[in-house]
Amino acid sequence: MLILDFLKNTLLTSISLLNGASGWLVFSYIVAGLLHDVISPVRFHKALGNKKISSIFKVTLSSMCLPTCSCGTIPLGISLYYSGAYLGPTLAFMASSPVLNPIALVLSIGLLGKELTIINTIAGLLLPFIIGMIGNKLGGNELSKPNLEEEIATISLDESDKVPLIEKFKSGLKWVSEDLAITLSKYVVLGMVFGGFILTAFPDSFIKEYLGDPSMLSLWNVALLGTFMYVCAVGHIPFIAALIASGASPGAAIAFLMAGAATNIPELYSIYKMIGKRTAVIYGVVVTVFALIVGYITNLLLMPGFEPIINYDRIDKSIQGANALIITIPEPVKYICSIIVFIFFLKGIFPKIAGLFNGINRGDDNEQKCC
Repeated sequence: MLILDFLKNTLLTSISLLNGASGWLVFSYIVAGLLHDVISPVRFHKALGNKKISSIFKVTLSSMCLPTCSCGTIPLGISLYYSGAYLGPTLAFMASSPVLNPIALVLSIGLLGKELTIINTIAGLLLPFIIGMIGNKLGGNELSKPNLEEEIATISLDESDKVPLIEKFKSGLKWVSEDLAITLSKYVVLGMVFGGFILTAFPDSFIKEYLGDPSMLSLWNVALLGTFMYVCAVGHIPFIAALIASGASPGAAIAFLMAGAATNIPELYSIYKMIGKRTAVIYGVVVTVFALIVGYITNLLLMPGFEPIINYDRIDKSIQGANALIITIPEPVKYICSIIVFIFFLKGIFPKIAGLFNGINRGDDNEQKCC
C-alpha cells in the first residue's frame, strides 16, 4: 500500500511539475520556431558563432529580458545552438536567463533582503561569462552543431532574405513541430517524472530541515541538490525565504537559489541528448561548483550574526512589483499546454515502442517456425 501511495504521489507531483513548466515550454517552442528561419543561420553564426566575450555578453544581456525558468530556456538555447551559435553563448544563455529573471530579482528584494539579492545578482552576471568561456574552451567536437561550417557555406544570405517572412514563420514552426518539440518533450517529460520521484522521496520538510547546516559539506550537498531538482525561478523565492526564516544559513540558501534556478534534471537530460555528454557535464559541474563557491563566500560575508530581515512594507511593495511584471498562465491553459507537450512526448517514444513490439512479434514468429 505504501508503494502504491508513493507511486501515486510521484505521478501527481510529476503532473504538477509539468503543468508549471508546460506553458513556458510551448511558448519557447513557438519563439524558437519563429526565430529559426527568420534570423538566418548565417546571421546567427556571424553574431554568436565565435569564442568572443562579446558574443557571451550579447546573449546574457538579451536573456535578462526574458522572464522564463530553466525549462523555458531549453528550446531557446538549443535553437540558438542549432541555428549557428557556438557552445559558449548557448550555455551562457541557458544559465543567465533563469538566474537573472527580472521578476525573481524584484521578488527577492522583499523576501530575501538587499544583501542576498545583490550577491545573487552579481553571481548571476558572472556565471554566464564563466560557463560560456569554459564551454568555448572545453567544448571539443560539441563546440558547434555538427557540419555547421559546411552548412553555412552552402547558404546564400541574399537568397534567404528574398524568402517571404510568412514562409519563414511556417518553415520554422514546421521544424519545431516535426523535430525540436518532439525530441525535447520526450526528454522533458521523462525528466519531470524523475523530478517527481525526487520531490516525493525528499519532501519540502526534509529539505527545509537539511539546509540549516552551514558547513561546507552541507553547501556541497545543497548545490548538488539544487542542480538536479526542478524549481521555478520565481516560485522558489518564497521557499528560500522560509528556509532562511527557519534557520538555514544564507550561504546554503543562495547556493540552492542559484543552482535550483539555473538547471534541473529535465534540462541536463535534454542537453545530453540534443548536444552531447560533454556539454551536459560542463553545464552541470560548473553550475554546481559555482553555486558552492558563491554559497561559501556568502557565509563568510554574512555569518556569524546573520538575521533574516522581515520588513512587511518592503515585502508588499516587492510582491506588487513582481505581480506587475509576472505573466500568469491560467490553469486551463496550463493543462492544454501539458497535453500538447505530452502529445509530442508520445510522438517521440512511439517509434521505439513500435520497434519493441515488432521485435517481440518477429521473435514469436521465429519461435512458431522453429516449432
